[in-house]
Amino acid sequence: MKVHVEIDCTPEEARTFMGLPDVAKANDVYIDTMTKAMKGVSNPEQLQGFAKQLAPMGQLGLKMFQNLVEGGMMAGDAAALAAKTGGKKSGSDK
Repeated sequence: MKVHVEIDCTPEEARTFMGLPDVAKANDVYIDTMTKAMKGVSNPEQLQGFAKQLAPMGQLGLKMFQNLVEGGMMAGDAAALAAKTGGKKSGSDK
């Protein structure tokens, strides 16, 4: 059986309904900071330098984060499989 529910509300109403915090002030500070930082950028090299300041580990940091998330997903999948099979290993895991 499928049930389809459509709710017409604003993002603020949805946040309140789901109990999520109002991050409007933090977002305003972030946007203001980024706007001020980008005003001094006049060429691609400056933009690249700014990006390196934001993510000092660059591609390596992104890869490490990706590995962390993938590892967590695999652990969750393994735990779900163990719970489903009662902790018994399948024939291919012997």
